[in-house]
Amino acid sequence: MSGEATKTLSNDVLWGGGRSPFSISYGKMMMWFFLVSDALTFSGLLVAYGFVRHSTTEAWPIGEEVFRALPFLHGSYPLMYVALMTAILIFSSVTMVLAVEAGHRMDKKGVIKWLFLTVLGGAFFVGSQAWEWKHFIHGGGGYITTAEGAKYWVHNDTHDTHDPAHAPGFHLVLADAGHYMIGEKELEGEEALQVWNERVNYVDGANMVRNEYGPPQYANFFFFITGFHGFHVFSGVIINLIVLIMVIQGVFHRRGHYEMVEKAGLYWHFVDLVWVFVFTFFYLL
Repeated sequence: MSGEATKTLSNDVLWGGGRSPFSISYGKMMMWFFLVSDALTFSGLLVAYGFVRHSTTEAWPIGEEVFRALPFLHGSYPLMYVALMTAILIFSSVTMVLAVEAGHRMDKKGVIKWLFLTVLGGAFFVGSQAWEWKHFIHGGGGYITTAEGAKYWVHNDTHDTHDPAHAPGFHLVLADAGHYMIGEKELEGEEALQVWNERVNYVDGANMVRNEYGPPQYANFFFFITGFHGFHVFSGVIINLIVLIMVIQGVFHRRGHYEMVEKAGLYWHFVDLVWVFVFTFFYLL
């Protein structure tokens, strides 16, 4: 070989196995496989949502008109509460990164501190999503239709949907292409009560059959996609809580590594990333 030294590898090295592909552990590799498959599931759901939305002739709901569930200030500051939920979930990703970093330094106290904050942020998000669902199902007053085909949104100061006509501040707002008409064509007093009494239909809140916000597909996709993501977040909170208990008990410190925290972190970052897309599709677009 022209004086060049040749280096041969034994069959044991070539075919003996025992080497980790991509220099990662089996557990982390399997977690990546799971996350890729889960990403395809969420992608399919969001693509289906987009297809149905753009193929529906009925007016599609606007996020600012639907999501006004800021605690104690219902009806004010649209999207503010879901923005807070999103910010806390993203912040929990930061605390998870810090927990993994502390694990690399074998800092048990650091892992406990940052992982606890991650669990706390996830629990707040799950509770907030339940709050959003409650208000989405309960509705914001609903709408009535008249014999002439007109559609009026129902408003009152107490957001009472059981007997809205007798609640303080009762009035009707004429809808335009399915959405609110702000500042005009409002009916109040006896005129509003007359239209209410002559109504043909009254729709309030949301379920799997019909909803006050728009086409029934809107509520169906909202319940399924946000519910599917909420299940992921809830699962992540449970997983992180179990890992946190094991960290407190010193299990990983005795093993000499905190790889389990890193694997839980991969799942948590994925859940956070998916929410960015769900938030964009349902609340912003």
